[in-house]
Formats: sequence, C-alpha cells, structure tokens
Amino acid sequence: MINAIPPEILSIYETLQTAGFSVYFVGGCVRNMLLKREVNDWDMTTSATPQETVKLFQDCFYNNTFGTVGVPVFLQEKKRVIEITTFRTEQHYADNRHPQNVRWGTSIEEDLERRDFTINAIALHIQNREEKLIDPFHGQKDLENKIIRSVGNPNKRFKEDALRLMRAIRFATALSFTIEENTWKALQEDAKLLQNISTERIREELLKILASDYPYEGIMMLRNANLLQSIIPELLEGIGISQERPGRHHTEDVFTHNVLSLKFCPSKDPIVRFATLIHDIGKPRVASSDTNGLVIFYNHEVIGAQFAYEITNRLHFSKKDREKIVKLIRWHMFSVDEHITDAAVRRFIRRIGVDTVKDIIDLRIGDRLGSGIPEERAESWRLKLFKDRVEKELQPAPFSINDLAIDGNDVMKELNMKPGRRIGELLQKLFEEVDEDMSKNTKAYLLQRVKEIEVTQ
Repeated sequence: MINAIPPEILSIYETLQTAGFSVYFVGGCVRNMLLKREVNDWDMTTSATPQETVKLFQDCFYNNTFGTVGVPVFLQEKKRVIEITTFRTEQHYADNRHPQNVRWGTSIEEDLERRDFTINAIALHIQNREEKLIDPFHGQKDLENKIIRSVGNPNKRFKEDALRLMRAIRFATALSFTIEENTWKALQEDAKLLQNISTERIREELLKILASDYPYEGIMMLRNANLLQSIIPELLEGIGISQERPGRHHTEDVFTHNVLSLKFCPSKDPIVRFATLIHDIGKPRVASSDTNGLVIFYNHEVIGAQFAYEITNRLHFSKKDREKIVKLIRWHMFSVDEHITDAAVRRFIRRIGVDTVKDIIDLRIGDRLGSGIPEERAESWRLKLFKDRVEKELQPAPFSINDLAIDGNDVMKELNMKPGRRIGELLQKLFEEVDEDMSKNTKAYLLQRVKEIEVTQ
C-alpha cells in the first residue's frame, strides 16, 4: 500500500512520526487503497494535539473544535489540503450532526470506535516502511463481502450524525455494495432525522450519488429508505400518475419515467443527471384530460422549470448550476422536426447556450429511453439529423450580432446619430432579419436597410 502513497503525503506523515507522535492513515484513503481505487483525500489521525501539529507545518490552519488541522500540499500541480485530526471521542449529539463534547483520545482504537461504517474504520500504520492495518471492527471482511455496516449500534450512529443516512447510500451506490440488514433497518427507522441536516450537506451527498456509476440505484435506495421525501418530495408526486396514451411509447407512471430517464441519460455530469431526474416533475400538477378522455400534460415543462428553480434554491445549488438545470427543464421539449429552418436551429442554440446544447440532447436521449424506447433507437433519425445541423451551426461558432457586416459606428455614421439605445435596437432588427437569410449579411445591404427601418419608425 505504501507504494500508492505520494511522496508529498508520506513526508507529512513522517514529519509527525519523527516528532515522536503516533500517526495513522484513516478513512476513505485506507478503504480505497485496499480496493485499489483512486484516493482523493489523504486523511490522518495522530496523538499530537492540534497545537502540537500546527508547530510542525508552515501555512497550516486550525479553526475548528474537532481537532482537525489543514495542511496545504501540491499534488500533481494542484493545491490540496490534508486533514490531520487528533485522536478523539465524541458525546451528546443534540442536533443529530455536531457533538457537544469532544475529548482528545488516547489510542487509535478509541478513535476508530466513533467512525460511521466498518469499511471507514480501518487505520494504516507505517513504521520503517513496514505496514500494519488496525481493523477492530472487521472492515476488511466487509470490504471483501461488499457490505456497508455501521460501527456498533446503527441507530446510535445515525442519531449521532444523520448525514450518515445518506452517506450509507452514497457508499453503497459508489462501491456497488449492499447495506447490511440491521444497518438498513435502522436507516429506515431514522429517516426523518435527515430533516435536521443542512440542505447544503444533503445536496453534496445527493450530487455524489448522482455522479456514481449507479445513480438510478442510488435514487431508488433513497426512496426505499424513506429519505427521498425529505430531499425532493415533489418527485414522489409522480407515483401513480399514468402517462399511457394509445400509440405512444410511455408505459410507466411519471415517477418511474423520471428515474428511468436518469438511468439511461448518457451524461456523466451530476448537474445534467439531476435535471434529467426531475425533467418531468411538473407533470402531476398539470395532468388533465383531452376531449377523448386521455391524459395530457399541457405546459408541463414551464411548470417543471418553476419547480426546478424552487428545488435548486431550497437545496442551495450555485446560481450557475441552478440556471442550467432550470434551462434544461424549460426547453427539454425542443422540436427536432426535419422541416425547421436553419434560423430556428440557431435560435435554439442561442436560447440553450453553446455549452448546454450537448447536455439537453443527452437529457432527450435519457427521456426517450426512460419512456420505453429500445436502446437501439435511443436517437431517432430526426434527432440524429438535428444533432448534425446543430453541429454545423456550431462551426466555427453560432452566428451572433457581432458577426453582422456593420456595427454601431457604421449605423451612427450612416444615420448621423449619437450613441444611445436606439443604435442597439436597430442592430437587433438587422440581426433578426439576417438570421433568417444569411445572404443579406453585406455592408451595402445593411446600410441601405437600416435607413429604411429608421424612416418607417
């Protein structure tokens, strides 16, 4: 295992050891090394107090009550922070998240006893390049058997920190493990405790589940564990809402369609996957019947976009991610009719944004497959044609107002006008006209046309 540890990380470890302190690698880094998976966080625990640790490293910081010192380090030219925490025990979690009493521990075994799951309660000690694993709760056996099991009493673990409810599902999803029976039962019993956790922490765990290789399974576990109602209760409104119409491919209710669309969405981006998961979330609120008594969902994408804004705002998504999700849902019903004009394709690109075009097509593919379309027909011939036309318009870049053969200075000179809003309005009218017929984008035509527009106003 030592060969998997970067020299910069070993240097920090050895600094503590040389100073006479006990030190161990713990948590996810040990788990992932045993699984031969990539390690993102190199956490350590030590007998040194925070004040003693701070004296050993330059530019480190300590501003919490949990004994964690952050040590900056560059790995592969990227700045990372290594967390070094003093052995500790914790008591009295009044808010189901933060311990009221933190006491420095005296041994690694005592420190491991407070951790969440057995696979995260394994420590690695290195001395003279010899490795020793400390595994009092048989985490290695659970790794071999692909099991998520709490350390000790699962109800106690979840009541200490209710975020562990989602972490159990996140680890099961990311590792493709099974949650042990007693741990799963306690998880279901304590599901309501998640309401005591900040929405920011819930969002981060949710996005990690969506970023895994099995996001559909993760969402279904959240539902079966009674957790989804505390995260996206609007999604559950789709249960039992039929979408069946003669001659249409929809065969599942709205909820099942949403989660299956997530399952088949080709994007790896958790933001796009989230948008796909809730893309039809507006349907239950607008469900009605047509003149033949068949179900319709008029304007569901508009209502869905409103819901998306409320949900992403509640979960404190960034403004950038919130706007992207809302946009994807608002326009996911875009037309791929082969008769639409090139100008309509360009308007679609401008509305969605160059960086979002591929994402909304990925959502559409997930939508089709989640509706029961066979995988070999994930892209209809119309969608393939539309993708080709979009790609053509993206080369070298979508036509914009800056590509007009004249600019504001030309307009002011031609009409003997001063700078002002009217100049922009005239350019916009010219742009809309040229966008429909690119052959008109010549200086002579536009200068003549701008005079005609101004005279008629």
